[in-house]
Amino acid sequence: MNREQLKEILPHREPMLLVDESEMDGAVVHSKYHVRGDEFFLQGHFPGYPVVPGVILCEIMAQSSVLLVGAEEMKVNTAFYAGLDGIKFRKSVFPGDTVKVDAQIVQRRGPAFVIAAEARVDGEICCAGTLKFMLVPNETLKR
Repeated sequence: MNREQLKEILPHREPMLLVDESEMDGAVVHSKYHVRGDEFFLQGHFPGYPVVPGVILCEIMAQSSVLLVGAEEMKVNTAFYAGLDGIKFRKSVFPGDTVKVDAQIVQRRGPAFVIAAEARVDGEICCAGTLKFMLVPNETLKR
């Protein structure tokens, strides 16, 4: 799936859409995001030494992971974080790097999902951990 196809599943839009391509391989999703260098989150993090913030790496993994929920469920629900467990940052990510995410569902109970995810750059883990999500029906999302 390319970015335009992903927009049919993910609610995110630029500048917060952080998946360039994705594919399912059985029960595992494989996704990629190329860090261009002009992203909003690099503008002040840090001047002269741009490094992708850890929270953005978690968001890249999260957006990749939500694809596991499925297109039909994502048409009528929005996935919200319910928790992050055991998140470890092992390697910095810089402009020009391509982040590759592998994720799979560990557990599902109704609208709750537990997903194991790893993000790598050049084959080395830069971030890994367990992501928890709760599906919320779109009809209940009102401000």
